[in-house]
Amino acid sequence: MARRALKVASWTSMALAASGLYLYSNKYLDPNDFGAVRVGRAVATTAVISYDYLTSLRSVPYGSEEYLQLRSEVHLRSARRLCELCCANRGTFIKVGQHLGALDYLLPQEYTSTLKVLHSQAPQSSMQEVRQVIREDLGKEIHDLFVSFDDTPLGAASLAQVHKAVLHDGRTVAVKVQHPKVQAQSSKDILLMEVLVLAVKQLFPEFEFMWLVDEAKKNLPLELDFLNEGRNAEKVAQMLKHFDFLKVPQIYWELSTKRVLLMEFVDGGQVNDRNYMERNQIDVNEDLEIRNNAATYLPQISQLLSHVPRQMLLIFKTNDLLRGIEAALGTRASASSFLNMSRCCIRALATHNKKKTCSLLRRTQISFSEAFNLWQIHLHELFLRVRGLRLASWLLALLCLLLPAPH
Repeated sequence: MARRALKVASWTSMALAASGLYLYSNKYLDPNDFGAVRVGRAVATTAVISYDYLTSLRSVPYGSEEYLQLRSEVHLRSARRLCELCCANRGTFIKVGQHLGALDYLLPQEYTSTLKVLHSQAPQSSMQEVRQVIREDLGKEIHDLFVSFDDTPLGAASLAQVHKAVLHDGRTVAVKVQHPKVQAQSSKDILLMEVLVLAVKQLFPEFEFMWLVDEAKKNLPLELDFLNEGRNAEKVAQMLKHFDFLKVPQIYWELSTKRVLLMEFVDGGQVNDRNYMERNQIDVNEDLEIRNNAATYLPQISQLLSHVPRQMLLIFKTNDLLRGIEAALGTRASASSFLNMSRCCIRALATHNKKKTCSLLRRTQISFSEAFNLWQIHLHELFLRVRGLRLASWLLALLCLLLPAPH
């Protein structure tokens, strides 16, 4: 009996040693991709953050100057831990972290400023992984498809990265390649986030962020389908074609799949890059930035968002991204971006409703309704401009009264 146990233990030790040696020597196999490692890391980070909030603020009077200072320090520590978790687990975690980093007017500044790095510093896939995805989806090697293909990506995001390449016919293209392990890990990551959010809510009842998990659960499968992204790009190009300064790249469908998207390469700048806008004489309508301290009402806001229909959430999220962009450009006092978003929503809804009916009368009614709604927005825009001019004239008249005329 003892001999059999010793034999089993020997074989088990050899198997574990061989497995460890294989994992150590295989440079393409990342231990971070194992489910147990990812789950353990997420649970540990959530526990540490929760414990920090529970213990650090317990003995300090609420609302005091010391409390506010200490809370800011806890926010910063927790944000850094959360950022490290997102970078380590990658994929869906970075996607959710990027969205949190864009909530400038909802989350504390310590979180948004820390998590914003995820927009530009997402982990990259190796060229071995990029070749693997292209080979599996397009059935050819990179050198068979392209004259040149830059090994260094132009940018890396949570779900994919983009490389510059040149086709055999001379066209310069941008190749968006999905990270190879995102598809398999995404559903498990969402489930893990859902469990962790529910657990945190038990400790902090005012913590209402299930709406964010629900949105990720519904939208992530669509975001992982690059053919769907290509179709949306063509819709956006049609909707925004009247903006001369905006260029939506052309999609090359013959070399696009669910995980590889080939598009026209276009030089440009980020929409929130103020220096680029000024160099290219694009008017950003500069005004003074006024930051609204919505973090004070975060529990009430997050609780309300958990009951909002997802169509309204889409508008809120778009509105929030516009706020972030305008904050970077210094155009918070301008309503032009929100008015343009409203016009796009009206046109998109009208187009959708027209596709659903074959009745000429109904199509005419939809067209009249679209024209009337657009006219209302134009009228409101005119009202805002007139009010602005009137305010300026009142200020000028007041200055004339207050300042004596020179003799």
